[in-house]
This record gives sequence, structure tokens and C-alpha cells, in this order.
Amino acid sequence: MRTRRLGPFTVSAIGLGAMPLSMNNDRVYPSADEAIATIHAALDAGITFIDTADIYAPTWDAMGINEQLVGEALRSYGGSTDGVVVGTKGGVTRGAGETWGRNGSEAYLRDAVEKSLRALRVEALDLYQWHRVDLWQPYGEVIGTFAKLRDEGKIKAIGISNVNTEQIEVAVEVLGDGGLASVQNEFSPKFRCSLKELTLCGELGVTFLPWSPLGGTGGGAREVGDRFAAFGEIGEAHGVSPQQVVLAWELALGEHVIPIPGSRRPASIGDSAKAADLLLTDDEIARCSATPGAH
Repeated sequence: MRTRRLGPFTVSAIGLGAMPLSMNNDRVYPSADEAIATIHAALDAGITFIDTADIYAPTWDAMGINEQLVGEALRSYGGSTDGVVVGTKGGVTRGAGETWGRNGSEAYLRDAVEKSLRALRVEALDLYQWHRVDLWQPYGEVIGTFAKLRDEGKIKAIGISNVNTEQIEVAVEVLGDGGLASVQNEFSPKFRCSLKELTLCGELGVTFLPWSPLGGTGGGAREVGDRFAAFGEIGEAHGVSPQQVVLAWELALGEHVIPIPGSRRPASIGDSAKAADLLLTDDEIARCSATPGAH
């Protein structure tokens, strides 16, 4: 597997988005054993970055379940997990009756970090990402909280998610050179609104993590070759799936891009991992980039 830089880490060029294992649009979830088998398949395929979050759960009172699955999968894996990096996220709240909110206060984030540490059963979080902006809190001050948590040894690297270019620039200013490891925004053939953020990250030396890089868990990923013909046609020419072409195209947009496709089955993540070795021609990249999508 080719590798790329993620803050202080070197990880696989393709990561695993663990969200579908316990939260997806279909509301169909694998058993714990099946979920762990999928994570093991990702590790077998050479994937060394796994993305999770505290809220990735089927119900509000099961928060942390996805982190627990990831932690258990790493502990039960038969091979080496040296070099495997886990990114998790906090700052989104869930409560009784499925009430959702956001909380970027220092007290809430400190508590969330402690819960994530217990769920993953680690002494420090590799990558901790601010999940979504809390408009009631001054943005730069919340980034300062993340810096405190890093300086205290609770987290090793800092990421932000679902942000615009101004927020990226503020985070870089607060954290200093090399302080912001990653930006995680939605990006796929159907959703290209984050192209500005992807480009800025390349200029700033920040890793860009496209979430739902294939189009989402509600059928978008399965139908990407039908909805966007170029990916299906190029895949047929290479003898690979359209999904591999999508991921290879995203990798070609910059050395700082690490797509994190989600998966509920070992076969799916095994196929996605192969995209790291699929090299597209300049013409194929241009065809993919010219495919109509949301802007």
C-alpha cells in the first residue's frame, strides 16, 4: 500500500471510514463479529488509518460503540498493528429522544476526550478532530482547547471537520506551523463543494480527508458508476470497479488527500484498498474532474 503523511504519522493512502458499521442511512448494521471482520480485512489489505467518532452509534444511548468496535478489532487482530493510526471526533451531542446538538466548550470536549480514551482503551488519542462547528463558541478559542489537550498528552494530533477556508486559516494561525494535521470534509463525484478547502489544504501542507468519498451509505456509493458514467467507463477499461476509479481520482488530486471510504463488508474495503495502486492517465483524471457534480 502506498503511504501518505497525516500530521506526525505516515499512513496508508486509503483509510477506512468506520461509521457504516454502526450508523448508516439504511439503518442496517453488521453484527459485532462482522464489523470486526471488516476492520480486520482493512488491516489485511494494508490500511493503517481508521476514522471513527463518538456519535457513530445506532441510538443516542449507544454513543462510543463505534470506537469500542475499532479498539476491539485492533486488540484482536492476529497481525501487527504497529503504525495503525485511529482518528476520532468530538463536539457533536446526542441526547434522549435523538436530540442532536453541538458543544465546543472546554468542559464538554475534555469529557468527550476522556470517554473516547476509555472506549478505545488507549492512553492518548492519535488524531482528535473537532466534528462540527459550535457557533456559540469563538472558533479560535475552541482550537485553543484542542492545543491544550495536545500539550497535556491527551491527544497526539489535531484535526477539524466540516469547515470552510476561513476556519482552516484560523486553525492554522492558532496552532502554528504544522499544528493542524487534517481537515475532514465531504467530497465525492456528487459533492465537490469542498474543492476550495481541498486545494487550500494542499497549499498549507494539511492532509485532506474526504468523507463519503464514494457518495454516501444510502446507495450513492453503489451507484456511482451509473450516476457518473466516466467512472464506470474508465473502470471497465481498467478491469476494476467504478469505486476504485473514484478513489484513484481523489488520490490524484493531491499528495495530501487520503480518502476514507466506509464499508460494512470485508469485500468492499478490500476492493477500495486496491485503488491505491490504480494510476490514472492525465486524460482519465481530466474526464473524472469534468464529470458534472454539485458545486
